[in-house]
Amino acid sequence: MSITRRNVILGSAGLAAATALGGRFGVGNAFAQGAMPTYTPEEGATLRLLRWVPFVPAEEEAWLANTQKFTDATGVAVRIDKESWEDVRPKAAVAANVGSGPDMVMSWFDDPQQYPDKLVDLTELGTAIGAANGGWYPGIESYAKRDGKFIAMPLCAIGNAVVYRESHVKAAGFSEFPKDTAGFLELCKAMQAKGTPAGFPHGKAVGDGNNYAHWLLWSHGGKMVDESGAVAINSPETLAAIQYAQELYKTFIPGTESWQDVNNNRAFIAGQVSLTANGVSVYYAAKKDPALKELMDDMRSTNLPIGPVGESVELHQTSTLSVFAHTKFPEAAKAYLQFMYQTENLNAWIQGASAYCCQPLKGLEGNPVWTSDPIHAAYARASSTLRPNGFAGPLGAASAGTMADYVLVDMFAEAVTGQSTPEDAMKNAERRANRYYRV
Repeated sequence: MSITRRNVILGSAGLAAATALGGRFGVGNAFAQGAMPTYTPEEGATLRLLRWVPFVPAEEEAWLANTQKFTDATGVAVRIDKESWEDVRPKAAVAANVGSGPDMVMSWFDDPQQYPDKLVDLTELGTAIGAANGGWYPGIESYAKRDGKFIAMPLCAIGNAVVYRESHVKAAGFSEFPKDTAGFLELCKAMQAKGTPAGFPHGKAVGDGNNYAHWLLWSHGGKMVDESGAVAINSPETLAAIQYAQELYKTFIPGTESWQDVNNNRAFIAGQVSLTANGVSVYYAAKKDPALKELMDDMRSTNLPIGPVGESVELHQTSTLSVFAHTKFPEAAKAYLQFMYQTENLNAWIQGASAYCCQPLKGLEGNPVWTSDPIHAAYARASSTLRPNGFAGPLGAASAGTMADYVLVDMFAEAVTGQSTPEDAMKNAERRANRYYRV
């Protein structure tokens, strides 16, 4: 879609308070510090950004409002196209490889690592913005860098947390939410027996499916590759994770093996499940509907339980902003990114996202959105605690390809649905991962 006056009016009311606060928390206006490079848009420049469809409307409204401010200041029109979460990855890859299409993309995880030579070097800008705002969170930064250079700009982590009905947990005999995986399994069994089951996605969901699968693996000490990048998925730890997933799956409602990123939201809102993991968007979907007030008042959030590994290990959906090398207006694109990362603008966007998007910069962690509602607390540290999906090896084309091919997601799905034994599911994942990791 293109930016229009109506888009900006829609976003301006929700943005006004955040913008007013922008200069009073964080580190202030990065531009005022005099450390920023200068980019002069090319004569007649126009830009096109490909982004993912928002789950929180106010997040998009804040982005559009900031974009309109950029256009008003520079005269550079910015067209914004939206695609489903699943479609952004292939469309961006096609644009990169054919050398035409959008100038910029808001993409997922380590997708930029699949085509680094097709992207504009953003090291100057990334270094300056990080230095002016307390530094980037390491996990998000690692997705955006290759060989020490910024091939993208770290944008946000979309926090993933357990959401549940408190009254249903108590009715199942639990006075508080279990903190470990053993207790979590017992809770899910008890909730199923009460007719208020859980549900987690085993389908090819870019965010929720990957988040769940990586938590299952890592919480039991498994990993796709070791530190050298050698495939290490076939292990006793992985077997334990699969066996645990099989037991959890028995407590789920039918059909979770085909869930994509919208399905767990819908199932929770419809009352089909009383426990799942999701971004804060499910809370705001309930909050905006008066008919769901009882559900909203009963909803709670918490971080995923700790497994045998003994520490919290979670994947959070991470997004970056890249500029394609085929753009005719690289200076305009850099100027746009610089403007969007101006402290008050980025803070306004984070606040507009209502805890859906966690800031990429340490200097912005004081954004009042994190203390404005108790439900936000479980999402507040997503950027600082996330583990990159390529763990324990380096990020690159191999990690990006393995995730894009849903190797880990499919491993669990094959086993829990009975298509393969746990041992065969591991071997299949090992074989597929070895196509990408050639060491």
